[in-house]
Amino acid sequence: MAARREIRADFDRETLVVYQAYAPAIARPALAAQRFVSLFSFNRMTWIKPSFLWLMERSNWGQKSGQDMTLAVRITRAGWEEALSQAVLTDHETDQARVHVQWDPERSLRGDKLPHRSIQVGLSRHVIRQFTDR
Repeated sequence: MAARREIRADFDRETLVVYQAYAPAIARPALAAQRFVSLFSFNRMTWIKPSFLWLMERSNWGQKSGQDMTLAVRITRAGWEEALSQAVLTDHETDQARVHVQWDPERSLRGDKLPHRSIQVGLSRHVIRQFTDR
């Protein structure tokens, strides 16, 4: 049986929650300002993930250096849909894409791979500021 691709997220009519892991030097100022500031890089790809468990697996449950703090970021559904409308599947031919999409194995609470895939969206340096400024 082929793995299903699903967008599994905490959402409501207006917003969707995505997760990112950062070093405290980036996360703490972002929490205080309720937006990305100071050391957050607007010049590189930023990956957002609606799957909390996938992010936790990726950050080794907050144990990876530079991924100590996990932020839940609420974005508008319109912004999410706008990002997806620009997205291309990531491969070696799409280096110049504004938005990338990857499908990675979803994880259980124990970190085991599940039979469906979760989306991960990469916002390039060309579009990241329009998402963080809103």
